[in-house]
Amino acid sequence: MKEVVLPFWAELLIAVLALGGATIALLGSLGLVRLQSYFERVHAPSIIATMGCWLIMWATFVFFSATGQGLAMHALLIAIFIAGTVPITTIFLMRAALFRARRAGRDVPPSVSRIVLNTPQTEEVAETADHTAETTQHTAASTSKNEAPHA
Repeated sequence: MKEVVLPFWAELLIAVLALGGATIALLGSLGLVRLQSYFERVHAPSIIATMGCWLIMWATFVFFSATGQGLAMHALLIAIFIAGTVPITTIFLMRAALFRARRAGRDVPPSVSRIVLNTPQTEEVAETADHTAETTQHTAASTSKNEAPHA
């Protein structure tokens, strides 16, 4: 492997970007350990994955461009993929956690949805819902067995 000598400005920029990304990852990891509830802890990995990834991606981009190996499009594509998927995944996880917390009767913000009721379930309501679901599944299964195949 041939040794590549970079200009000082490129070495400095790459070092600052890579160390900045690593520092953000460290701070996010500490936040993940230090924060108490799930709703507080969920933000730390999101920050790590987006801000830290972008800084390290720019360091990679500058390195490959400065060494004459062309543009590092693979690093840019990885960063775009992470920036697009992490917020969406975080939103879905938060919504599921809020739904479960509301159903358990915990003190969380109320739902703004008028489609699904997120009120705490009593044992009686839960048993009725389970019984209704079992009856529906049994009825659907028996109906599909009795239907004649269409020719």
